[in-house]
Amino acid sequence: MTDQDARRPPASIDETITLLGEQDYLAGRGLATVIFLALRMQRPLFLEGEAGVGKTEIAKALAKGLNRPLIRLQCYEGLDVASAVYEWNYPAQMLDIRLSEAAGLEDRDRLEANLYSERHLIRRPVLQALSRAGEAAPVFLIDELDRTDEAFEAFLLEVLSEFQVTIPELGTIKASEPPIVIITTNRTREIHDALKRRCLYHWVDYPDAAQELAILKRKVPQASAALSRQVVAYVQKLRTVDLFKNPGIAETIDWATALTELDRLALDPETISDTLGTLLKYQDDIARIRGGEGGALLAEVKAELLAAG
Repeated sequence: MTDQDARRPPASIDETITLLGEQDYLAGRGLATVIFLALRMQRPLFLEGEAGVGKTEIAKALAKGLNRPLIRLQCYEGLDVASAVYEWNYPAQMLDIRLSEAAGLEDRDRLEANLYSERHLIRRPVLQALSRAGEAAPVFLIDELDRTDEAFEAFLLEVLSEFQVTIPELGTIKASEPPIVIITTNRTREIHDALKRRCLYHWVDYPDAAQELAILKRKVPQASAALSRQVVAYVQKLRTVDLFKNPGIAETIDWATALTELDRLALDPETISDTLGTLLKYQDDIARIRGGEGGALLAEVKAELLAAG
């Protein structure tokens, strides 16, 4: 993707809200402000919040809205440099060695230079994000950083400070233009302050009822207005219950979609019981809501919606 294909970053907070809205991501002003500043200041954006609140979707919406490639590094326990940054194509290197031996080549320096050349380098997400010379800077999503260990965090400090990585055999590779870096964490553990200081920070919370209803109208337009209101009100009530895992906006969308597939126009206890698996992901939570608490919540929701007119 060339610079001509890419869209220029928004020039104001309002333009940022519009840019995300065009991709069906409804951002509040606080979130839009920190995104705008991260783009203008070319600083990584550190997004923290519960799973399912839409952190990853921010990176996707930015990539689509700015017409930039999205490069995603999905973090996990045990992630290392070979998986995240680069590794050498060992089978191809061995083949080169055999061919050189067969041809009688004995120049070791020349052979080593050939083995550790660009053509044998396998670029993983970090290196891909930093080595796009002549192309528009990508959106680089480092997703669920809290799943990795402190050693990998320490490695990222060079990447986030100088937007460069060092490969011993080739030297330092530095981005010609810093990528748009989005880091997400579900806060299963604390991330070190040294890394956070290199970023702008924002806590992504669950949406309020009005925002969640607006999101649902965009994402599930086929749902009736009455059903959408009931779904949002019910999910908002569920989040006040002491569940093992509260439903995120992704689950709200899935539930509303499932209900429309079943041609439901309103919630009832039987439908809720039958479809809880699209909303809740832990059996203890499902059993608790099916065990009678769900019916009481529905009664409260209908009473409140009736009173509100």
